[in-house]
Amino acid sequence: MRAELVMIGTELLLGETVDTNASYLAQGLAEIGIDVFYKTTVGDNWLRMTEILSQALSRADVVITSGGLGPTMDDLTRECVASILNYPLALDTEALETMRQYFHTIGRTMSQNNRKQAYLPQGAVAIPNRWGTAPGLIAKVSGRTIFCLPGVPRELKGMFRETVLPYLAHLANESRLVSKTLHFIGIGESQLEELIKPILLTQSNPTIAPYASYGEVKLRISAKAQSNAEALALIKPIEQQICAIAGKWLYGVDSDTIEGNIANALMERTQTLATAESCTGGLISHRLTNIPGSSTFFERGFITYSNKAKMELLNVSEQLLQIHGAVSSEVAVAMAEGARKNANTHWGLSVTGIAGPGGGTVEKPVGLVHMAVVGLDYTKAEVYRFQGTREEIKYRVSQVALNLLRLCIKE
Repeated sequence: MRAELVMIGTELLLGETVDTNASYLAQGLAEIGIDVFYKTTVGDNWLRMTEILSQALSRADVVITSGGLGPTMDDLTRECVASILNYPLALDTEALETMRQYFHTIGRTMSQNNRKQAYLPQGAVAIPNRWGTAPGLIAKVSGRTIFCLPGVPRELKGMFRETVLPYLAHLANESRLVSKTLHFIGIGESQLEELIKPILLTQSNPTIAPYASYGEVKLRISAKAQSNAEALALIKPIEQQICAIAGKWLYGVDSDTIEGNIANALMERTQTLATAESCTGGLISHRLTNIPGSSTFFERGFITYSNKAKMELLNVSEQLLQIHGAVSSEVAVAMAEGARKNANTHWGLSVTGIAGPGGGTVEKPVGLVHMAVVGLDYTKAEVYRFQGTREEIKYRVSQVALNLLRLCIKE
């Protein structure tokens, strides 16, 4: 079964809104073995929308649209679909009542123009929207099926998962595409690819796709089979081969994060952590406290951007700062030890560096970062040089620092 995505909205073409809906829909379709061959983005223009939708319906079994179902004059998806079907728009009284109930629930009065959203092409079936006002629609066109969904991601995702995906899964009855993603840190994409090259050269089903993201490398292993269990059985031996070669850099699979890995390790050991951050400005603490239950292992975080803060909050000596400078291994260790002692925790983690774009020197260039992990009778300090924008450097520092902590806890 072939599918095509049509993403509607002038704001997408202007770059004002990032289209995250297409990737979400494509991933969901892949889960049930439906291939997406084309994706088109079109503005809120009657002629172009009608042309693109007609073209999509001429070459795909399933067309899914996103956007253009709102109450304003430039929301034209219903009208375009009705024109292609050559059917008039008709009021769906059940959809209208559902909208009224939604407005009542959120304590707002429904505007007159919202009635427009309850009009569907004659013969089309409404897709319930429990997350907003606009119902979607399902319509048949010459043996093809078109699904129209709102452009608001929260609404689209709920309606797709609740209605569209089960509908298509029943129709498809085809092989499933199942993927498993392995997360590696501390190794580059090219180096990892070279290590597993013998596996890559012989791949068929499953297939392996390496790709890099900020501060880590991912390997996506994908297999097609008649069921999820069969696909996972195909993936397992390939995963084992990869782990045997590059397991020392592996920290998680699928939705795992490095901060989640650390949280699990600390909670399993009933241990606690305090952080001392200079160049990252609290980013490490932010990532750790995104983990539910972080209060059980994260005691406190010190953002000590200035030398004065390092001395007052972490007891870093003025002499140490004068001799070695704030960006040094000696100060990083003192910061981590100060955080650990002041918070009375098992572990202290610190970072101090130059995120740029200014502030660097020949001896200490932009991107130079020192970090340290201190525990009871345990100290480890590392130095790194990062490249990128200020924001990119800050994130990469947080990623590497968290990985250093992960390895120290593992040791």
